[in-house]
Amino acid sequence: MDRIAIVNSSSFGKYFPDQLARLKKIGPIEFFKFPSDVNPKELAESLKDYNYIIASVTPFFTKEFFDHHPGVKLLARHGIGYNNVDTKAATEHNCYVTIVEGIVEQDAVAENAIAHLMNSARQLKLAALAAEKGEWKRRAEFMGYQIRNKTVGVIGFGNIGSRVGSILRDGFACRLLAYDPYQSDEMLRDKGAIPVSLEQLLQESDIISLNAFINDKSYHLIKEEQIKQMKDHVMIVNTARGELVDDRALIQAVMDRKIFSYGADVVEGEPIDSNHPLFSSPYITITPHTSAYTFECLEGMGEKCVSDCEKVFAGKAPVNLVNKELIEHTC
Repeated sequence: MDRIAIVNSSSFGKYFPDQLARLKKIGPIEFFKFPSDVNPKELAESLKDYNYIIASVTPFFTKEFFDHHPGVKLLARHGIGYNNVDTKAATEHNCYVTIVEGIVEQDAVAENAIAHLMNSARQLKLAALAAEKGEWKRRAEFMGYQIRNKTVGVIGFGNIGSRVGSILRDGFACRLLAYDPYQSDEMLRDKGAIPVSLEQLLQESDIISLNAFINDKSYHLIKEEQIKQMKDHVMIVNTARGELVDDRALIQAVMDRKIFSYGADVVEGEPIDSNHPLFSSPYITITPHTSAYTFECLEGMGEKCVSDCEKVFAGKAPVNLVNKELIEHTC
């Protein structure tokens, strides 16, 4: 019998029960919650009776997981990234790996980046806390910056980064710089940005938006050396991956007021607890990876995962397949 496991997702099916009803036509559904560092063998044992898996950003589905659970037909990521899935191992075990199309999350994530920027630029979180305490006389402490006519540097100018850039360029008359080593200068210009080197972007930007994907080259892309190249009082937002930033160097720069503010919806090693050093500064705002949490976005994400399950159940290949070689091998 086919069975479906919903792994580490707190939102799937919560607001759109019709999606769960469609999945039940395939087989029984069960929700699972695992720690992000769960042992792969234990994970496989827990999910051994489930051959359809809809998974969040954690846990990690490694080679060891697939070796101990070779019966998985589909691993559908409830999101656009797949760095927690060993796609090579999945392919070796004939398991489809799918992700949500980037366009589904584009506006939700980009708008959250802007929300973080507005909060950081105007110190809204601190001002609101003061108002709740009746401390209206403190309002002069919450001086901030206007966004209009600032120079914005976007690192990673793909699906979401380009949308962040267009909002700031068209809505706030910002000068838009872009650094993306995976796109040509012509492609960046066509999207309305000025292509620059990482060094130039860091030196000239008043605002930096991190929208790159994570790999060996981008891990801790922003560390002490890069921060030293930035303008004083630069504002940084990160809605991509926490691993892009060296937290230690960032926190020190915020404490030194080199960085005016840092707003992020992602952190390295998430979830983190309240004792994490990122919560040590009032000028750092962390949200618990909620960029995609709009009704419109979650409906689209859920629809994609359900559709993938239905296609595989019907003997068809799902769309937006990560390991496309699986189709090539069977053609």
